[in-house]
Amino acid sequence: MDIAEIATTDYVEVDAGTRMGQVRSLFENGNPKGLIVTNDGEYEGVIGEREVLQSHVEDDATVAALTKPSRTDPAPTVGREENVREVARKLIEGNAKIAPVMENDDLWGIVSTDAILEGVLENLDAITVADVYTDDPVTLEEDDGIGKAINYLREHGISRLPVRNENGYLTGVVTTHDIADFAIRKNETTTTGDRVGDTDRMLDVPVYDIMNSPVETASIEETAREAVERMLESDYGGLVVTPDHDDRAIEGIITKTDVLRALTYTEREHMDVQITNISLIDTISRQSIVQHIEEVSDKYADMQVFHAHVRFHEHKEKLRGTPLIACQIRLRTNKGQVAGSGEGYGAENAFRVAMDKLERNVLELKGLEHDEEYRGQLLRKLNEL
Repeated sequence: MDIAEIATTDYVEVDAGTRMGQVRSLFENGNPKGLIVTNDGEYEGVIGEREVLQSHVEDDATVAALTKPSRTDPAPTVGREENVREVARKLIEGNAKIAPVMENDDLWGIVSTDAILEGVLENLDAITVADVYTDDPVTLEEDDGIGKAINYLREHGISRLPVRNENGYLTGVVTTHDIADFAIRKNETTTTGDRVGDTDRMLDVPVYDIMNSPVETASIEETAREAVERMLESDYGGLVVTPDHDDRAIEGIITKTDVLRALTYTEREHMDVQITNISLIDTISRQSIVQHIEEVSDKYADMQVFHAHVRFHEHKEKLRGTPLIACQIRLRTNKGQVAGSGEGYGAENAFRVAMDKLERNVLELKGLEHDEEYRGQLLRKLNEL
């Protein structure tokens, strides 16, 4: 399936000279997945809600201040005739929700993660939530402060956190959008006479006050199609995964990105490796990352790796100009999921620390009996795309 069958020429466009205040209003009122920025009619870049809400650019500044290369990574561009599998990979590795579709170096339209998922819904009957979800999620307790939620979201590079009560039962979920919306409303009510300490008090507000409840969940055994249809209908980026017949227990998280990643699975000889925020890698190459992961996998013949996901996240802290990077490596294998994470100054150092932890965790799986082969029906069905 070519991406031209899914892409659209209907998109929201703003000029690079537009005030940031106006752009923020577009996201708050219109809820677009992203905006195409042009300069005198020529394609300039893409900005998403996350970049706008997290930026410190003043409302009177122009969009150009946010699209400078030093501020944001360029959105991945795709060709009109590219395969949907390759486009899905580019969106994942670019950590992007939309991508410009080009024809002869000119902007033709855009494609979004939502549009891709809508286009392949029928194929998603072949897989279950259990095939693609992320287990062992990071969680909060109801009386944890918003400041703690922000730290968790940044540290783990995620967008949502399930909230538990004192008995460990699921009672809500907090997302980056919830926190940004709360901060905006709080700032709008702040006056010049308010004290500086108001910001600190805002961070101490319990997540119970801003969380979404009741929580939209997905059963671990339902099809990916059923979960995606609910996400698209309610405009959710993800759902909390619960065991069958118990919507109080937290099994994991399934996001649109998790499902999109399944579209990139292939039956080729080499494992699939996806890298999120690939622009952060500096002294290490994509090929080297894949090689290191394959070497760890090859050491343990009883473990078959179906897919590897490497995620880099940049912290504000720097050492002699080199940023502190967090790296998480997650393998989906015939023995379940196994992961390793670490931090270091520069992507290469962070990756090596994460690899050391990953290998130690893989050792724990050595000697276990083979689980059932990964569902061939899934791959055969998805390969028809």
